Amino acid sequence: MKKREFEEQLEDLEFELAKLQETVIRKRMKIAVIFEGRDAAGKGGVIKTIMRRMNPRVWRVVALPKPSDRERGEWYFQRYVAQLPAAGEIVLFDRSWYNRAVVEPVMGFCSDDECDRFLDEAPVFEKMLADSGLILLKYWLNVSAKRQEERFLDRASDPRKRWKLSPIDLEGRRRWADFTIARDRMFERTHTEYAPWRMVDADDKEEARLACIRSLLKNIPYEYNEAAFMPIELPPRQTASAVGYKETRKLAVRRIEKDGADAEF
Repeated sequence: MKKREFEEQLEDLEFELAKLQETVIRKRMKIAVIFEGRDAAGKGGVIKTIMRRMNPRVWRVVALPKPSDRERGEWYFQRYVAQLPAAGEIVLFDRSWYNRAVVEPVMGFCSDDECDRFLDEAPVFEKMLADSGLILLKYWLNVSAKRQEERFLDRASDPRKRWKLSPIDLEGRRRWADFTIARDRMFERTHTEYAPWRMVDADDKEEARLACIRSLLKNIPYEYNEAAFMPIELPPRQTASAVGYKETRKLAVRRIEKDGADAEF
């Protein structure tokens, strides 16, 4: 997709996201959106696109690091419960509790019994969330081996992107088939009517980003509240002289020049 076409379609969708955002605030809705997928599938890019013009006080991104020693001794879902949305909030999970279903068993970070127990408990946990009024959406960004390879090579050759390529990413590439088996098992045991999995073709980044936004808009009820989007008349700006203050050109701070150097006022 050409950049201009992508931007035009995204702009239209952003107006709808603004309406959704206003509805979530006004109706005090609780929304959690999970993005899962292989490394380089584009999870972060989708989230960044959604957030581009949205209010960060309403939308919150959660990308948890590996669990601490304390967290390893807790109930598995516990650290994710702490990140669930409050009323009037949307949380976007860049990976989620589903690490226990795919990444952890494939990489040997959990036992087969721990993974099996998780697959039994996840639907129960999500049913509790649904019964509490929380809307949970789960997306799997599906990237082909060929496209993942292209993105890995790009990251490996670009110093600006090297941080995106970790030893675990490379090991995941080596264990491609194991990831596929774990993914399909996860779908089979955790796809439910109240929290279904939705798969997105992620080989085309732009198409995937637009598709995810359209899906959000179709699956989260929202409405247009005209009063919330009426033009705002700006109040008159106060002047220094009106409050008896004399501005000075010399301030007790440093000024930054165009080249980034410090300068005195």
